Amino acid sequence: MLDPTSRTDHDFITRHPLLAALALSLGTAIALGIARFSYALLLSPMREDLNWPYLIAGGMNTGNALGYLIGALITPMLNRHWGLHRTLTGGAIGTAICIVLSGLFLDTATLLVLRILTGVVSAFIFISGGILVTQLATLHPQRAGFLIGMYYGGTGFGIVAASLLVPFAINTAGTLGVAHGWQWAWLLMGALSLVATLFMALAARRIPAPALRNQHAARFRLRKIGIGLTAYFMFGLGYIGYMTFVIALLKEQGMPATTITLFYTLLGLAVLSSSRLWAGMLDKFKGGESLAIFNILLSIATLLPALTASVPAVFLSGLLFGGVFLSAVASTTALVRHNLPLASWSVGISAFTIVFAAGQIVGPTIVGWIADRAGGLQQGLIFSALALLLGAVLAWRQRPLTADASSAN
Repeated sequence: MLDPTSRTDHDFITRHPLLAALALSLGTAIALGIARFSYALLLSPMREDLNWPYLIAGGMNTGNALGYLIGALITPMLNRHWGLHRTLTGGAIGTAICIVLSGLFLDTATLLVLRILTGVVSAFIFISGGILVTQLATLHPQRAGFLIGMYYGGTGFGIVAASLLVPFAINTAGTLGVAHGWQWAWLLMGALSLVATLFMALAARRIPAPALRNQHAARFRLRKIGIGLTAYFMFGLGYIGYMTFVIALLKEQGMPATTITLFYTLLGLAVLSSSRLWAGMLDKFKGGESLAIFNILLSIATLLPALTASVPAVFLSGLLFGGVFLSAVASTTALVRHNLPLASWSVGISAFTIVFAAGQIVGPTIVGWIADRAGGLQQGLIFSALALLLGAVLAWRQRPLTADASSAN
């Protein structure tokens, strides 16, 4: 059963599903592209300004992932009591406020708390928006993979925005002789997130929310995709090392700032294109095959900058990574859609988000610890690549739930 919608809303989601998915994708732009992945650009200037070792610098993203885990655990309850639309919008507003506050403090402990809180509220966006776009995909089954991919690919908007805003803010602050220029970047991105929230909320409220029931049945079914959940944990553990430290590695290797900006911008543009690139595969495979393929490609992309400082190889790494990693996230939403009944989607998407967050808690700390020791960032990324490869092996063993899949849609 769906929440009642007006005739105007029904016409909107019937005639303009791509526009609806595009508006929803602004949520992932805020939650991931800006709130999480912009930190890759800010890690080095914050580390230099605040005298952090790599362990602390990586620990900031560990804190963000810890908050994300907490948020993932409570989002299903919030969705049932507040509704999907309020949880989505509230999470976006909360995330924007946390981003702004990150530009107002210098104390390491306070910044860590803000990274944790940012993770909590960004999970509200990610899960609630994921359920809504899955509902939208069900209303347009012929475009299901593309619509789901568009939602997660929206992260690229945030990455591109961050890649342009962060250098601009830091350079402008430096020109004006203002200390702590990285704070300006947080303030600008927070303001942008508030604007994006407005456009996202206006469109999201027109998508009907599915009824969220049968939670115990969903938990039983989730046991059958345990291998897929474990594979996704390894994905979270592996990919976050690259997204946290690759910019710092490129700076260590002497890459010019303008080239780094171009690298990260192209990575974001590759994320945007990924929704079209992999849509057919998300529709075709019902089990863990898509996640396995994505993990293999990501492992290769992660190894490249760890093995060579060649600019063409590094740019190939960024394009490959950007074109794949959010599709790996989309593949788990597609797996839930293929194998679980509609009323179980909330718990299914939340379960994958929880193991994803758990992997991200471990990943940055391990890579930072390796980097602070004799191995350096190159060895840390090799660890990440191996984690992704193990995730591929596990994902390939996840078979579709044939009996359930037939009744899921």
